Amino acid sequence: MRKTRLLSAAVLGCFSSLGMAQSATGTSSVTMYGIVDVGIQHVTGAPGGSATRLTSGNMQGSRLGFKGNEDLGGGYRAVFTLESRLEADTGALGSRPISQGKLPDRLSNASYLGLPAALQPAVAAVASQIGNSVGVNLGNNFFDRQIFTGLVTPYGAFTFGRQYTPGYLATAYFDVMKTESSLALGQLVAIPASFDIRVSNSLQYGLQQGGVTATAMYAAGEVAGRASARRLWGVMATYQGDGYAFGGGYNTRNNELGEKSLTTAVLGATVDIGPGTLAGQFSTIKDNHPTDLSGIAAGLSANPATAPFAGLVQNAFVQGFRQDARLFQIGYRLTRGVHTVAVAYNSMNDKRPFNADRSSYGVAYTYTLSRRTDLNAVLTHLNNKNTSQDMLGGNGFLGGVAASPGKDVNSLSLSIRHRF
Repeated sequence: MRKTRLLSAAVLGCFSSLGMAQSATGTSSVTMYGIVDVGIQHVTGAPGGSATRLTSGNMQGSRLGFKGNEDLGGGYRAVFTLESRLEADTGALGSRPISQGKLPDRLSNASYLGLPAALQPAVAAVASQIGNSVGVNLGNNFFDRQIFTGLVTPYGAFTFGRQYTPGYLATAYFDVMKTESSLALGQLVAIPASFDIRVSNSLQYGLQQGGVTATAMYAAGEVAGRASARRLWGVMATYQGDGYAFGGGYNTRNNELGEKSLTTAVLGATVDIGPGTLAGQFSTIKDNHPTDLSGIAAGLSANPATAPFAGLVQNAFVQGFRQDARLFQIGYRLTRGVHTVAVAYNSMNDKRPFNADRSSYGVAYTYTLSRRTDLNAVLTHLNNKNTSQDMLGGNGFLGGVAASPGKDVNSLSLSIRHRF
């Protein structure tokens, strides 16, 4: 195809080893690599009005990584990847959006949640606690992006650790933006999160045969006394032919009680048309038992003023955080010499009573200065409908929450990206 797609450093690293001629037994290599992506983003519709700020991760999240392999002979190879995120504007390991810990009104306002106005103080307290987790790598885990090791064999690759999930690999594969910038499909489903991007404690099997690429994953929740809690299963498969590709992926995860929680399914395809590539995908998102909400009632019961309403408030938040949505993207990408232009239209159809539908469209342009360095400009418009309150971020940072429900948002970013 005209466009090389990156599933992830993990998958590519393992699969490329499957297809390489093996070197002499015992040879090994370690590579340091990374991305520094920094620029300026101007957004409208943010709390407090328009904002202009220096941002890291406009096109791709800035990172520092190490990867290596050792030829064991006989078609076997040991591999590892250690990858840390970083904020090129501050040097930190994590970041918060412009809206900080704010949640959408539909998830923080008593009336939207169907509760009496008198319970707003209790609702606000719970929303504030949940909002404290809104951001990227707030725990400052050093190898938050990826950390795994594994074995490549003639029969496939087996990797263990913190890795990208199969469902996310599928949507990234068919995203015309390759998950880059404010124009990526994932910008519409950040709060609450509708995709498990990476997962810890995982075992993944990957296979590449001809045009077929496939992975299967099991991730243990490792919750004492509850083996099924936080457990994730996932699979994905794609086929790349001459000028076209198609495939899909599936993830399903349990919550902290072992109940079936976030489940996503993706179907996508690409086809070369004219001088560029047309890409499209469709996803379903379902979550009837949202994760990490079972302790709300216990927290409110500790306060005599809120104890009588603890169960009522917890149930309202569970109802509010449930998900039932359809995602759709169609886009076109064209590369000619040093110029790359991509256009995309994204939509999220919320099937819940909130009806928080949203859509985005825009254009992205990349000028390649060298094999490692490029300049990027992205203009995106986000149309929030009804109770939707989404904001636009980048690949490496969350947009957060718009000023009010139904508030439209515009984003213009100018950035430089260097790979090493």
